[in-house]
Formats: sequence, C-alpha cells, structure tokens
Amino acid sequence: MESQGRNIGARRGAARERLLDAAARHFYVDGIAATGIDTITATAGVAKMSLYNNFASKSALVEAYIERRHEEWLHLYDLRLREAETPRDRILAVFDAYIDHAEDAYDHAFRGCGLLNAAAELPAGDPGRLAVRRHKEEVERILRRELDRLVAAERAETLATHLSFLLEGSMARAGLDGTSDQLHTARALAARLLTRA
Repeated sequence: MESQGRNIGARRGAARERLLDAAARHFYVDGIAATGIDTITATAGVAKMSLYNNFASKSALVEAYIERRHEEWLHLYDLRLREAETPRDRILAVFDAYIDHAEDAYDHAFRGCGLLNAAAELPAGDPGRLAVRRHKEEVERILRRELDRLVAAERAETLATHLSFLLEGSMARAGLDGTSDQLHTARALAARLLTRA
C-alpha cells in the first residue's frame, strides 16, 4: 500500500514537471493569453484532469511558471558566483546570469525576459505580476549588497539603481533584437562604471 502511494506521488510529480515544461515553452514562445489549457496538456502528454490535480487554475500554473523562471535565474547566478572572487566580479555575475539565461536554448529564438513578458500580459494587481516585481527587486538587492562592499552606502544605492536600469533596458532591447548582444554591451558598460566607482 505504501509503495502504491509513492508511485502515485511520483506520477503526480512527473506530470507536474511535464506540465510546467510545456507551459514554460508555450508561455515564452506564444504568450500566456494565446496558450490554452488544451495546448499545454497535449504538449505535456497528460489528461486535462492531471493539470487540475496539480494546479488549481491556469493562474496557478502561471504563478508556478514565474517562480520556476526565478529559480532558474537564481541557479544561473549561483553558478556564476562560484567563479567570482571580488565584489566587482559578483556584481558582473548578475549580468552574466542574464546573458546565460538569454543564451539558453529556446525553441523559437530569444524573446527577451520571460518574466517581463509574462507581467505585460497580466492585469495590475495579479499575483503573477507581484512575483515578477519581487524577482526584479531581489536582483536589485543583490546588486546593492555587493555594491555596499565597494562604495559608500549612498553611492551604492544610486549605483544599484543605475545598474538595474542598465540591466533591464538591455534585456528589453535584447528581446527586440532576438540576441544577447545588448546584454554583452550592458555588461561592458557596467564594468566601466564599476572601475570608476
């Protein structure tokens, strides 16, 4: 009986992951509004009921997708941190993690920040938009924390805002261009700013 429970749990976990993989692919490439539940379940190879066994609604699936993208980015940043030796390196690792995410294989080319793309489709006050905002605020906090090790507190706050705007602006342009070139340019500009700091 206990092994049956484990098997059911494992199947549910596998179905949940397949649903999240399918949602991630379609939400990023086609958009949230344009992606129906039937498309997600067909791509995942599961019954519609399986989706509702794992997620209360499409909204809950969207929130899980946003959380997963946030975790993916944190993982990429953590990998870059392992190579960073100085606070300056740790700041540039934020840019490197964005570049890594942009250069990660997407089925139909790079379309910009998946989180910002999702937020643009969601209404004001939607939990998904709030989750995206929390991610962006966390990135800025990371920048600020590392800048505190380099410069005075007042300068760190201003510079964190500048770097955050540089990062987000370059991500928006990179999404329009369909390449990571603008992100590489932003990283070079950030490196120059940090040299002068």
